[in-house]
Amino acid sequence: MKAYIAFTKKEFTECSRTYKLFLMITFFLILGMLNPITAKITPMLLDSFIPEGIFITITEPTALDSWAQFFKNVPQMGLIILVIIFSGIMANEFSRGTLINMLTKGLSRKIVILSKFTMASVIWTLSYSVCSFTTYFYTAYLWNTEGIVCLIPAIFCVWLFGILLLSVIILGGVLFKGYSGGLLFTGCFTVVLFLMNIFPNIQKYNPVMLVSGNMAFITGVIESSEFVLPVIISAAGTAIFITLSVILFNKKQI
Repeated sequence: MKAYIAFTKKEFTECSRTYKLFLMITFFLILGMLNPITAKITPMLLDSFIPEGIFITITEPTALDSWAQFFKNVPQMGLIILVIIFSGIMANEFSRGTLINMLTKGLSRKIVILSKFTMASVIWTLSYSVCSFTTYFYTAYLWNTEGIVCLIPAIFCVWLFGILLLSVIILGGVLFKGYSGGLLFTGCFTVVLFLMNIFPNIQKYNPVMLVSGNMAFITGVIESSEFVLPVIISAAGTAIFITLSVILFNKKQI
């Protein structure tokens, strides 16, 4: 346990010194502010671009529009930034050879994987929480939030998908020592999930539902029970990918 705590502290220190922590929090803070602001000004922008003589009814923005921006921007931009920033989480160790001395002195390889996953998960959780609370605060300030149901479970679903991606990034980093290898592995994994979503019989099991069905969730169109299987599969997948990372890393030549 002492080795795990010490190595995890080392990971947080390194992440802070390389500005990854600062970049993550700053980006998600800005993203959290942009969600309600975009929802607020979009109708005004559309109205200014409509040519004279053409009449189009533009509805007033609501709290749902703000959360629609949230559940669009975080999966499309936030998760991409997450993958890019942590794509070198294992490649750095391989390229610099910094693990050799620690491993030869008795550091468990399992601790390396678990510490890196812990560090990345905590930073993702912190950054995502900043984004969520910022969006919630500005949305509640600008609009009436009545009629929005299951908001916290919907937010949790996106968070869990981010955790799943982190486990895939680490597995890709173990399989391929370079930055591009882990990045491509995670990209291919995500593409496969979206391709699987084409088949109706697979959709109810697919983790992609965690980042695609959120608006239907908070408006009550989809029952919460329909998210149970994707949540279980995502959690199980995370555990499997981390376990595989440990097994493969134990056999990896540094």
